[in-house]
Amino acid sequence: MDDKQKEELWTQYQKTRNPAIREQLIIEYAGLVKIVAGRLGMYLGYTIEYDDLVGYGIFGLIDAIDKFELTKGVKFETYASLRIRGSILDQIRKMDWIPRTLRQKQKKLENAIRELEVKYGRQASNEELAGELGISVEELEELVNQTQIANLVSLDEYLEQGSEVRVEFGNTPRFEQPEKIMERQELKKILAQAIDSLTENEQKVIAFYYFEELTLKEISKILEVSESRVSQLHTKALRKMKERMGSDISFFG
Repeated sequence: MDDKQKEELWTQYQKTRNPAIREQLIIEYAGLVKIVAGRLGMYLGYTIEYDDLVGYGIFGLIDAIDKFELTKGVKFETYASLRIRGSILDQIRKMDWIPRTLRQKQKKLENAIRELEVKYGRQASNEELAGELGISVEELEELVNQTQIANLVSLDEYLEQGSEVRVEFGNTPRFEQPEKIMERQELKKILAQAIDSLTENEQKVIAFYYFEELTLKEISKILEVSESRVSQLHTKALRKMKERMGSDISFFG
């Protein structure tokens, strides 16, 4: 289906709200759900089935189709991707699937990274970090991957509140209250300061993943480092940002 046909389909649906046309739109954009689910799935490994992620994302797609407005001048793919991503992460939050033992391991990992940095005055290698934790490099890489989704959900909550892209089309007042504008401006300032506190590579990982939506594999090729190294940079960057933004947590609800 070309762009003109899609536009005609959207026009018909928004005029009639015909369930058959809605079904056509769902089928047309189902591939978008698979893309978003695939990107999030790389952090989950076998913890949550890919098909389940797609199922959660479909609800976001349907919600996006029902709330999208052609007159807003925003591409549906951009708007829907955010809705799909949010739907999947919301379901993961509700499941609270991260076991207590994994949370404890995550804390040990973060402490080990911090202690080795103080000890060596530089970023620790995977071998040094694995040695500090008393596990193999392979086990370390698996642990890093398992903990990524917890960090992902956490930062995503920050970005949801601070990003200008995330808007409730059709329900947002034309004029915001002055205090709301000030809150958002302050939040953006805090987020910018937190990102500024990162190293160049950490900033690149955050930008590539959250704003350009690249996968770990794609980022590793750009930075010319291993995927496990990208995961380590990602974990460290999020820890720094959380620490920097911790005192301003009230801005995030």
